[in-house]
Amino acid sequence: MNFEHLSLTIENNVAYLQLTRRALHLDMAEELLHAAIHCQHNNDVRAVFIFSEDSLFNAGGDLAFFAAQENLGAALSEMTTYLHGALSVFNNMSAPVIAYVDGTAAGAGFSLCLATDLLIASENASFVMAYTAAGLSPDGSSTYFLPRIVGERRSKELMFSNRKLSATEALDWGIVNQLHSSEDGFEQAKSLAKNLAKGPTQAFASVKFLVKSSSTESLDTQMQLETQHIAANAQGKDGQAGIQAFLNKQQPRFSGEQ
Repeated sequence: MNFEHLSLTIENNVAYLQLTRRALHLDMAEELLHAAIHCQHNNDVRAVFIFSEDSLFNAGGDLAFFAAQENLGAALSEMTTYLHGALSVFNNMSAPVIAYVDGTAAGAGFSLCLATDLLIASENASFVMAYTAAGLSPDGSSTYFLPRIVGERRSKELMFSNRKLSATEALDWGIVNQLHSSEDGFEQAKSLAKNLAKGPTQAFASVKFLVKSSSTESLDTQMQLETQHIAANAQGKDGQAGIQAFLNKQQPRFSGEQ
């Protein structure tokens, strides 16, 4: 697909989604939603890798764009509808979504990172909420994911103070999964995406669903959901392939199909 503010290519079951605009505005948010939907409905996509080759991963909302709007409320409502739709699609698709940050992720850029399944960063990375510094409240699902990752008090600290969180702190707080040097971080993250693209995609989809549902379901309901998912996966192509490979002491070859 051709985009103006993003680049999307698919190779060996990995969708490489590059952010090519430094700040988010209406058109970029709409493109992000279209890219997410394309990945969700493309059977060749078994992992999504989001990155930017700029020193700035993404600065969040484009304040110059905001200032130019005659009806800012309407423009922001439309923009966040696209952005939130994209994040919802990424969360509900079967494929794991990985992001790599080698610079600053601010505002909605930070929110996007929080909404991915796995976040890899270089030692140069940093993260800042930034919203209240401009008199705005957070969006981009950050008020949903950040408290679940770091707790309410640390979330409020970052949202009130807008202090920059270093890559090391982000790793310590559980925001970042892996930390690498800037020289090899991108390749490490890319390798992870490639490996996940070879995995049991439907089992990964179950992991995504079950982890998300665990915060709202009772213990008994959660265990019922676990039963349903493991039974369905065991009877699927990848479940059968995995079981037979284990019994035959071989490496499984997963197709990503149910």
